[in-house]
Amino acid sequence: MTTQATSFSPEYRSRTLDVVDGAEFDVIVIGGGVTGAGCALDAASRGLSVALFEQRDLASGTSSRSSKLIHGGLRYLEQFHFQLIHEALRERGLLRQTLAPHLVWPVPFIYPLEHRVWERAYVTAGIGLYDGMAKLGQSKLPRQWHLSHKDLVRVFPGIKKDAFIGGIRYYDAGTDDARFVLAVARTAAGEGAHILTSTGVSGFLRDGDRITGVTATCLESGRTFETRAKVVINASGVWTDAVELLAGDESTEVTASKGVHIVIPRDRIESSVGFITKTKTSVLFLIPHGDFWIVGTTDTPWELNLAHPAASKSDIAYVLEQLNRIVETPITTDDIVGVFAGLRPLVTGNKASTAKLSREHSITEPEPGLITIAGGKFTTYRVMAQDTVDRACESIDLNVPPTRTDQLPLVGTVGYRSLKADKEPLAARYGLDVKQIDRLLHRYGGETEMVLAYGTQDPTMMEFIPSGTYLRAEILFAVEHEGALHLDDVLTRRTRISIESTDRGVDSAADVASIMADVLGWDGATIKRELEHYEARVRAERESQTMPDDLTADAARLGAPDVRTLGA
Repeated sequence: MTTQATSFSPEYRSRTLDVVDGAEFDVIVIGGGVTGAGCALDAASRGLSVALFEQRDLASGTSSRSSKLIHGGLRYLEQFHFQLIHEALRERGLLRQTLAPHLVWPVPFIYPLEHRVWERAYVTAGIGLYDGMAKLGQSKLPRQWHLSHKDLVRVFPGIKKDAFIGGIRYYDAGTDDARFVLAVARTAAGEGAHILTSTGVSGFLRDGDRITGVTATCLESGRTFETRAKVVINASGVWTDAVELLAGDESTEVTASKGVHIVIPRDRIESSVGFITKTKTSVLFLIPHGDFWIVGTTDTPWELNLAHPAASKSDIAYVLEQLNRIVETPITTDDIVGVFAGLRPLVTGNKASTAKLSREHSITEPEPGLITIAGGKFTTYRVMAQDTVDRACESIDLNVPPTRTDQLPLVGTVGYRSLKADKEPLAARYGLDVKQIDRLLHRYGGETEMVLAYGTQDPTMMEFIPSGTYLRAEILFAVEHEGALHLDDVLTRRTRISIESTDRGVDSAADVASIMADVLGWDGATIKRELEHYEARVRAERESQTMPDDLTADAARLGAPDVRTLGA
């Protein structure tokens, strides 16, 4: 079962804006993260008419700032969250095998051991249970195996030799979270959903006490409009309470927890495996991700700006301190090429400890006609969407067929395996090395040749932009097919240049802007504004990362306003 891929071109956006203005749908979804995109896909694939509104860019919030893992939740074993783990492992297997094999890949990890005999038996039992549930979930990843101290040092030469007595090696899965969300959204559009970014919902329409739609504003043009629906789904993540407040509900449903990650080059730490260990307040992941290590995370309450959570100097120092407990050669701030902070939307509980709040999702109906999905995990987005659409349809007595998203491959899946099998000839045909083809296949899957085809029309498209990693063709594809409207969209989400280069993307910005301008019709003044905004954003982020605490870091980060508020 396949779906028609939809390109988020400038023409698509213009058409969609015209379609939703004054229209009525079965379902309106608020929020373009993985949950909102998942809800749009689930609803549209069941035959419902759907409109999705995202105030900024797809995955611009939590869904682009995760640990980049599709993981089964090994760390939840100690909390006895077996149902959550089983569900996550089942979804991981489904994504790896059927729905998005190009976007989800195996990642080896070490769970370290510090004590002899009892700890190995204890951890073995836990990971054995984890593996058993993974097998039930049709996982094809290798099972655990034990490492002596000698074996541990062999696979992780850079580890502190006297810190651990051995370890257990197991597998999880990695992803590019922002590109994953993009694939879900484009698949939803292929099923008929109308996806509109840069569109802020400002209020609700009512018929008596029932919500019947939304008022919204296009932040690119300033155009305001009304769109009606039988039911509205609030999938806005950490903005959940703000959206419910627009409907007059003042209860608190979601608490935000900040997670900070740093990015360092792979050659700074000698290892062929990732690493996971508990800290006093969170979990430390050392995750291999392409040419880099992603290291994190923190878990602290956040009550400041939701759009741009800031990583402070103390956040970075904490992550480095925890990392340096396990590596032989100390890592310093000079080794860091990127930093990102994201907010986890946690179902409200004891605010004193966000680490103990629920990662599981909850579905509520705060007002008639409004269904809210809160909490949850990236990995289980599909189940969350299914549950939400089921509840939404029940609330309006609408009979729909059961979900089919467990059988619906995401954009890029079709053709991926055949291209992967022929990657050597593909590399030769386009004058690239096989490593680059592998990189493209993980980003675009079966659409890889669509990207490379730009080079046959214009050879300069096969040149790399100043970052040295991404082709000019990828920038063009981001605008013509992936809905990128601003420099920020390309440099932070369609690519990862903002966290993969020491200049944070500034050196690539002008080249990227020139490519975008040709498609989006930017004049000189617009190019100048885009460059100034992006450079201001980088300066503000760098400054925030020198501040001692959340309050001062937040103030520094807010020195650069969001580009979408400038033209509204």
